[in-house]
Amino acid sequence: MTDRIEDGATEQTTEQATAHAPDDPRDTAFIETVAMENDPEECFPGDRGVLDPEVRRVLVRLLQRRFLLAERNPEDWSVLLENQQIVESRLHDLFVRLVVDQGRGVAYKQQIRSDELEVPVLLRDDAYTRPETLVLVYLRTVYQRESTAGEPSVRVDVEEIEQTVLSYFADGDGNTARRQKAIGTALARLRQEGIVEEESEGRYRISPLVEIVLSAERLRELDDWLREQARASRASGGEGSETAGGEGSEVADGEGSAPDAEPAGGEAPAEPAENDQRGDIAP
Repeated sequence: MTDRIEDGATEQTTEQATAHAPDDPRDTAFIETVAMENDPEECFPGDRGVLDPEVRRVLVRLLQRRFLLAERNPEDWSVLLENQQIVESRLHDLFVRLVVDQGRGVAYKQQIRSDELEVPVLLRDDAYTRPETLVLVYLRTVYQRESTAGEPSVRVDVEEIEQTVLSYFADGDGNTARRQKAIGTALARLRQEGIVEEESEGRYRISPLVEIVLSAERLRELDDWLREQARASRASGGEGSETAGGEGSEVADGEGSAPDAEPAGGEAPAEPAENDQRGDIAP
């Protein structure tokens, strides 16, 4: 009798244990099902995307623009920081790297290149023109000088920019009016990219972004180049002019022309590639 009771108890205990045992992991679905009411709403008919509309907009703006600035686009910046991992994942799928500099409040993208893997180029390196580079040299020099002196924000007048940058041009670069126009065009692009902000007519605030676009090392290289041009000009009987570094210089065409400006780290914040099908990515 005792044996039967014990056997029965054993059988009951085994059944209870089986009833309460966790499911075999192999029987668990790889992806948990989501209730239909929890599916993301379609943004358009046939939409199979999973990102919220505001995250999609930030992703598109990162592809459209050279920079995304926290100061200019605080809402987009907040969305980016909250969803940085998923945005990075989407860009990595396109062989594009996302760089987020929270200290300066700027985000930008870089084309990934690899010797081991075939990578289609989506973004193009959009080098600055010579006038743009020379304006950048002056702005970066002023920013570095004033920041070192403890100035929280750095401002400069267009007259100051013209006075120095005009001295960089060679005699063959046209008359003063033509050179001033080139400087104005350069400032317009830099203003569009957020490197300078025109607070009032002819008065610009220099953004910390200038440190990304033109590293201290690259600034030294360009300043050395300007000094060398000044020495060559004086040796040939030309008149030296005062450069950002304190010596005279002229900018020559062709051989010896100004090196392209390039950001810290050696990789430029890239622009969308030009494509025959203009609808792929907006320039």
